[in-house]
Amino acid sequence: MNIIDHLSVGVPSIDQGKQFYDAVMATIDCTCLAATDGFAAYGNGAVQFLIMLPNDGAAATAGNGVHICFKAASKEAVDAFHAIAMKSGGTCAGEPGPRPDYPMPDVYTGFVRDPFGNKLEVIHGGFAS
Repeated sequence: MNIIDHLSVGVPSIDQGKQFYDAVMATIDCTCLAATDGFAAYGNGAVQFLIMLPNDGAAATAGNGVHICFKAASKEAVDAFHAIAMKSGGTCAGEPGPRPDYPMPDVYTGFVRDPFGNKLEVIHGGFAS
């Protein structure tokens, strides 16, 4: 049973957020399933990830120690997600590759920060495999 209904990150602008997330989410077979002036919701058949304007009207900030990990169907999808993130204004937070220190065998993952500072991981062979 999946215990997470959805996750979200704050962005300063939905339009700017969609430019980045439309591109990277496509690499893991997810699309924007709904959008308003205040949010954009992504998934594959069901919404699981949202970008949102902060509800309190303050600036969007990235959480220290917080990251969101997306499941990839293959190592190639991990590579594509990372590459598209770099081309779309993200920054590298860990090149794609094997992580022998992870508790799962044969895990392959990469890390990026979106243009707004949110840390993202994309993984093949992780806990949800």
